[in-house]
Amino acid sequence: MGAIAAALQACHKRIDSACHAAGRSENCAHLMAVSKTFPVAAIREAYAAGQRVFGESYLQEALPKLEQLADLDIEWHFIGPLQSNKTRQVATHFDWVHSVAREKIAQRLSEQRPAGMPPLQVCLQVNVSGEASKSGVEPDAALALARAISALPNLQLRGFMAIPEPGLPLPAQRGRFRQVAALLDSVQAAGLPIDPVDTLSMGMSDDLEAAILEGATMVRVGTAIFGARQNIVNNHIAINQLEQAS
Repeated sequence: MGAIAAALQACHKRIDSACHAAGRSENCAHLMAVSKTFPVAAIREAYAAGQRVFGESYLQEALPKLEQLADLDIEWHFIGPLQSNKTRQVATHFDWVHSVAREKIAQRLSEQRPAGMPPLQVCLQVNVSGEASKSGVEPDAALALARAISALPNLQLRGFMAIPEPGLPLPAQRGRFRQVAALLDSVQAAGLPIDPVDTLSMGMSDDLEAAILEGATMVRVGTAIFGARQNIVNNHIAINQLEQAS
C-alpha cells in the first residue's frame, strides 16, 4: 500500500471513530481530499485508492489539473476565496463551491453556470472567528444571504462552510463548530424552498474530530493525506500571487 492510500485509510478510521464518539452512523462525514498545491500524480494516487472528492483553492493552479485529470470521474470542489473575475471559470468547471460569502458572487455564479449543466452546489462560508484576514459572511447575516441565494436559478444551496482559527482547545473548537451547526438548523427551520440543505463543511486535519462531534457532514483534509506543504511553500506563494494579480 502506498503512502497516500495508507493516509486515506487512516483518515477514514479517524472519521469513523469520531462518528462513533458522536453517536452517529459510520461514514457520517464525507471526506474531501484537499489537493491544492499538490501535483496531479498525487491526485491520481489518491483516486486509485478510492478517493473521488477533491478540493482546490487557487484557480490558476486548479484549471490545468482539471484538464489533465479529465479522464477521471472526480467531483471537484472550489474551497478558496472567490473574486468576481474568477466566477465564470468556477461556474464552468466545478461541481461545488464552498466559499460564497456575498450575494454578488452568488448572482454571478448563477448567471455564468453553463446551460445543460446541473445546478452548482453551494455552501456559504461563515466567518465564525471574526478574523479580519478570513473570508466569510458574519453569522448574523448568514440567514438573509441564504434566503437570497435560494431564489437564484442554477445554484443549489447545500449549507455552510467554516474555518475557525487554528490552535483552539477542543471545547473552543466545538463551540465554533456548534455556531455553524446552529445556522444550518435555522435555515432548515425557516423552510426555504430548497432541498436538501444538509451540508456542514467543517473540520480539517487538526480538528475534524471536534467538527464531527458537532455535526459535520464533510471534512476537508489535505496535510493528513498528502503530507506537509513545507517543501512546496514557494510554489504556494507564487500561486497566491498569481491569483491576486489576475
